[in-house]
Amino acid sequence: MLRSLLLYLSEREAPKKLLTRLPVGRKLARRFIAGEELDDAVRAVRQLNAEGFDVTLDCLGEAVAEAAEAEEACRIYLAILDRIATENLRSHISVKLTQLGLAIDPALTLRLLNAIWQRAALRHTFVRIDMESSAYTEKTLAVFRDANAPRDILGVVIQSCLYRSEKDTEDLIKMGARVRLVKGAYQEPPSLAFPDKADVDASFVKLMKMLLASDSYHAIATHDPRIIAATEDFAREKSLGPDRFEFQMLYGIRRQLQRDLLKRGYRVRVYVPYGTHWYPYFMRRLAERPANLLFLLRNLFRG
Repeated sequence: MLRSLLLYLSEREAPKKLLTRLPVGRKLARRFIAGEELDDAVRAVRQLNAEGFDVTLDCLGEAVAEAAEAEEACRIYLAILDRIATENLRSHISVKLTQLGLAIDPALTLRLLNAIWQRAALRHTFVRIDMESSAYTEKTLAVFRDANAPRDILGVVIQSCLYRSEKDTEDLIKMGARVRLVKGAYQEPPSLAFPDKADVDASFVKLMKMLLASDSYHAIATHDPRIIAATEDFAREKSLGPDRFEFQMLYGIRRQLQRDLLKRGYRVRVYVPYGTHWYPYFMRRLAERPANLLFLLRNLFRG
């Protein structure tokens, strides 16, 4: 119930205006977000790289309403790719296609995505297409297919919560695509997604095994110790070395677990978001961790 409420609020303007104006809201958001400027994010990347982590950089934003906003988002990502190369950062990028105008014109999105992955190829890095709500799943996969980029340059995300994901995963494996597997952070109807967490988890483990049994390099994105253990067990069973896949985790969440995996010899990539449009992302993180909501409420009513 609480998760559903928080996900609902993540899409509402009134609480967004309230929380983004409150110092305590911005303070708590900094737990999950590197800052509002690229310089803030670069400092976080440097620190993580120094500790042995790889990084995915994401300039927060989604669902733009005008083509000009999509063009601006593209320019920002091209600049990020240049900055990554100039400073020799161990990082690639993630981008939401609605940020590139998917809700306006898929042809525009494809043109902008092509510009981004081509710059990534020039800069010897990688672009991951984030997966958004189920309303955009088919369109996102269609744009990914139409981009027809080299598999070591452009990848995509699959969410284990959706019924359709097993078939999508099969198709992506046949294409040789590099997949980041996540549970899914959006409120979805029971007609399209597993309503029970246990089923989402079981789906995740099934898809993880499908991906790791394939020849491509995939990312297992989870903070769930049971799923991490299942992944380690499967990798040992199939004699998969740490160079065959990576774990991915979110900035500011389960930091000790991230360090522990690194010590065990795994490659760990930390997803580092930044930017001024942090509210929807932040609310989805609250939905995942109710303890953070309690912290926020205590500070709202203090003094």
